[in-house]
Amino acid sequence: MLANDSYSAASTNIELTCVPDDTTGLERIMLAAQGDLQRLLSSFFGRPIFIELIYAHCSPRLTPASSDNPITQSREVHLVCESCTVCVATSTVTITSPQCERLFLDEKFPIGQTFRRLNRTPKFSLLNVETQAIDGKRELRRTYKLETEGFVAEILEVFPDRDMFVRGEAWLDGAEG
Repeated sequence: MLANDSYSAASTNIELTCVPDDTTGLERIMLAAQGDLQRLLSSFFGRPIFIELIYAHCSPRLTPASSDNPITQSREVHLVCESCTVCVATSTVTITSPQCERLFLDEKFPIGQTFRRLNRTPKFSLLNVETQAIDGKRELRRTYKLETEGFVAEILEVFPDRDMFVRGEAWLDGAEG
């Protein structure tokens, strides 16, 4: 596992292994986000972060979600701040509970807010972290899984320009959406 989150009565420790050597403290915080990335990005930029649904393909909903009749959805969303895309998230969600089905598919809560509405902290597994240069910009990518009873999401997030974590609001003002 690439992330180990441990705590005791006196301490908390989050250890991220296999992250690039040049990963900044703020990037480490984003990499350790456990369903609350939108909230953390809003706090960092000091502005709202909106979710724009690009696509959502859902398996047939012939019966209520259950272990015997799971419902799956593949989707892509863009997290947008001031018309700038700050993250592209592609996910596969598996739903095996009618309550999760209602929140996610009927009431249209995003993944992170679904966990919040359920009042549950998901089990977090960081599966991969990598960086690459695309069109002169330095991308940061992570793949991870969030799980709770009745709801599992495997997510690839791409932060399109690591400079946003250095420049903050100045990056928003100068970035092209």
